[in-house]
Amino acid sequence: MRDLRSALLRLVLVPDAAGGAKPRVAVDERKALPGRGAWVHPTVACLDLAVRRRAVPRALRVDAPLDLTEVRDWLESADR
Repeated sequence: MRDLRSALLRLVLVPDAAGGAKPRVAVDERKALPGRGAWVHPTVACLDLAVRRRAVPRALRVDAPLDLTEVRDWLESADR
């Protein structure tokens, strides 16, 4: 489903803070971080659908599966 950019949540790949080679998926609250973004509605249901469809790795052009635990925690803590 399509929606206005202001109604969507942007997800981006950021380098691991520990210096590891594996990047992590982070929520771009200001919608200003550099790089490709994956856009989802800010609900756990939409994130679950994106996971089932493998939409986030495809949008970010990544072959490996991504850990979206941080995004899920952010959504649950924000009570969206």
